[in-house]
Order: sequence, then structure tokens, then C-alpha cells
Amino acid sequence: MSGRNRHDGAAAGRRPVTALAAERLGGDENRKTGGRALLAGVTVPLVTPMDRPGRPSVPAADALLGALAAAGARGLMLFGSNGEGPLLPTAELAEFATGVAERWRQLVDGGPVLVNVTAPGTAGALARAEAVLPAAPDALVLSPPVYFHHRHDEIVAHYAALAGLGVPVVAYNAPRYSNPLTPALLDELTGLAHLVGIKDSSGDLALFGHALTAARRRDDFGVSQGAERQALDALRLGADGVVPGVANLAPGAAVELFRAHRDGRDDDARRAQQLLDRVLALHTVRPGVPAVKAVLAARGLCPPHVAAPFAPCSDEERHALLDLLAPVDAHLIRA
Repeated sequence: MSGRNRHDGAAAGRRPVTALAAERLGGDENRKTGGRALLAGVTVPLVTPMDRPGRPSVPAADALLGALAAAGARGLMLFGSNGEGPLLPTAELAEFATGVAERWRQLVDGGPVLVNVTAPGTAGALARAEAVLPAAPDALVLSPPVYFHHRHDEIVAHYAALAGLGVPVVAYNAPRYSNPLTPALLDELTGLAHLVGIKDSSGDLALFGHALTAARRRDDFGVSQGAERQALDALRLGADGVVPGVANLAPGAAVELFRAHRDGRDDDARRAQQLLDRVLALHTVRPGVPAVKAVLAARGLCPPHVAAPFAPCSDEERHALLDLLAPVDAHLIRA
């Protein structure tokens, strides 16, 4: 059976993106279409719960998914940098993506699930995309190739190669890890019909502004911000939504940030951003995913296991993390 047929069958019961927008936000937001609806609001770039180091586990994710849904989260992105995606072999992706997508759609009616398939090259990205098609992702997320430096035309061809899968694609600009998306690339990529949005984690607000300008040449092309400390700045510039890794720990604050900005409650939005900034201080103790998982583990929401060569937090690091976050404990996710 072809990958396209597998996807069509799996997606038979899915809601269209336009219905998804009404479910997620209501009010004026339901006038958005396509990628703008898909990326609207808060999308959580989910950590990948594991039942042992390097092995994703759907049962291990259940408590966290329930807590995120209860906090008001509406979208998930799987296997990004917060999800340790590049460290997971392709063979480990399908079961987790399918199980988590099914569970999320039970918890959040119409909740979108995006799946990152970034790889060093085009063949690897296509293999990862084929692997997760049974999950019926609402979109695939793809960074430019990693490791080697590539020309403009090669990066465009990398994105064009996913056109035949029948699934929308969101470009992911994370220049810390891959070839950067330049203004010229953004201009050209928005012309690819199967691309419906961009998540920008560059931290460059000038580039983000260019992405917004390029995106608005289409009424269906969404733009989201992944640079957590600039979430409110991006929304003020016109972003459709945010994808902050810190939402794994403080989903309520992330949702309040978006809603407060949307409703014109500027002081509340600023306070929510400041709270997220305080939570982000955990990375001064131990940078990255191991710190997030250590805090979640202490709250009974995710095992501390990580994929090699990551190592879990030491007892000393874990105690330091919990001490640091104690003043904001009431704002953190809870079972």
C-alpha cells in the first residue's frame, strides 16, 4: 500500500482545518483559513515521554497529554527539538505519533497534531514523513537540511520534494540546527502550494517581520513564533500563534499570553510573558530537554528518560531546578 493511500485512509475521520479554527479559538479567529488556522493560538512542541532511554512510549505520555489539555492547550508538535526528534530513529516514530495523535484528538476535539520530519537530507525526510503518515498529521514540519551547507535552489528542492505526500507542510526555521531560511528563501517558499506556514525560532525579529510580509501574500499561510522570550513581541507584530517549548511546563501561562494579547489585555499579556521568562531560567541550571523532563518527572507527568547522547539530570541538578522554580510552582503544569 502506498504512503498516500495509508494517509488518505487514516485521515478519513479528520476535521478540515477551517473547522479546526472554530474549535480552537472561536470569535474572530474562525475567519482564518488553511495554515493560519492550523498555527493559530498555542501549539505545544511536546517532549517525548519514554519508558526507557531512547524509546518513546504512548502510555508514558498519557498523564502529560491530559494535563496539557486540561490547561487549555489545543495543538501539538511532535519530534521537534523539544521532542528529541533528531535523536530518534525513523523506526521509533510511527507508533508514538499514531498513539499520541489518537489520544490528543480524544482529549481535544479538533486538536491539531503536527509532526516534525526534519533530517540531514531529502531521502531521510521523506522516509520519516512516510513513517508518520498513519498518524494522519494535520501538517508535517520540516527544517532545511542539517549538517551540510546547501545552496538556495537545493533547499527549495528539499521542500518541493514533499509535495506529493498529500499533507500540508510547515517550514521550520531553526538556524541553530540547520541551514537558515533567508528572506529570499522565505519569498520563494511561500509560493509552494503545499507549504502552509512557517515556524520561526531564529530570534531575529527583523527576519520574523519579513516572514510575515511574505506570508501575507497568501491568505492561507500561517506564521508562528518559536523563540520563547519573543512570543509577545511576535504576536504584536502579527503572528498567528506561538510554539513555545516552555509550554510543556507552563501551558496555562502560554495560553493566557495568547488570549490576553488577542483580547487587548496588554498588562496581562506582559505579565504572562514575564512568567514564562522566569520559568525559562531553568536552563541556567541544565540547558535543554533533560531539565524539562526532570521537572515533569517530579510532578508525575513524564519519566526522566532521554535519548542518547543526552543524559538525565543528576540529583543535584534536579534539586536545583525544583528550588529555582519553587516561587512559580502554582503556575506550573499539574496532574
